[in-house]
Amino acid sequence: MARIFAYIAHKGGVADDTAAELAAAARKIDAASPTAIVVGSSAESDAVCAAVAASFGEVWKVANEVLFTRNAELVRKALVKIVPAGSIVLIAHEHFGIDLAPGLSIKLNSAFVSDVLAIDGVEGRSLKVVRQEFGGQINTHVNCDISFGAVITLRPGAFKPVAGPPLGGTIVDKSAEVGALAAGRRYLETIAAEAGDVDITKHTVLVSIGRGIQEKDNVGIAQELADALGAAVSCSRPVVDAKWLEKSRQVGSSGKTVKPKVYLACGISGAFQHLAGIKGNPFIIAVNKNPKAPIFQVADVGIVDDVLEFLPELTSKVRELRAVAAK
Repeated sequence: MARIFAYIAHKGGVADDTAAELAAAARKIDAASPTAIVVGSSAESDAVCAAVAASFGEVWKVANEVLFTRNAELVRKALVKIVPAGSIVLIAHEHFGIDLAPGLSIKLNSAFVSDVLAIDGVEGRSLKVVRQEFGGQINTHVNCDISFGAVITLRPGAFKPVAGPPLGGTIVDKSAEVGALAAGRRYLETIAAEAGDVDITKHTVLVSIGRGIQEKDNVGIAQELADALGAAVSCSRPVVDAKWLEKSRQVGSSGKTVKPKVYLACGISGAFQHLAGIKGNPFIIAVNKNPKAPIFQVADVGIVDDVLEFLPELTSKVRELRAVAAK
């Protein structure tokens, strides 16, 4: 079996939630523990390696100060120098992973599959995976030839972390093998998103609305439910594009990243761009009148109904239960 590696995304010395998801996905390919690769400056690499060693049998560290700002061109060059030919490399399908993965597959002369949401195992030299087409409306079963290895991006949230005792993986410093790095592009600056009247990243419960809310006047229906729950209203991109809510309320790859305990997805289809902004494996409740909406594939509870009819009923019930509890 080809050796499996997981590229670990991190920020500020903290590993992304997808680290444990990549470990779980790797074990669907091979029961043996995969190897994590952590790339960054010396200080942040040490912290991240120590954290992810709990989920991986071995962790490769590449510490280089030029890697402090994530530059896919530099990281690609580093990985090519240390990843053995014929390996399978798993990467989270988010901003940086989308930039890194295609070119890495070319440099490694391996197969490439993007935005995978399920792995069905290996048959001979064929890895069977599932991805989506046409905006998530169709699941496609793909046979990926791994004879020369593969680079695969995995949809965040699609693979649940596996519970178990910490592995206490060995940390191996590969920095010297990578050596000096240079790139044709360079980091300029980070522009922080505008602050809004409500910081959705601070709330443990979010009532998130999508195109199914239909018009601006109906946003109040979601707000009433949020008020009853002590939650905040967030949204998907179509709601912001229609100017029904401000940009600071948007969850997704082009919006905010949130880590609530409970996430109510109301009239949201569940495209990967939206799901990329949901971290921490919250309890997801999806309400959508389309029974084939992709959101139901990641939801813990799915309700097929019109949000305009269901939300007022739910709000009424929540208020009733709270009134009883207050007596």
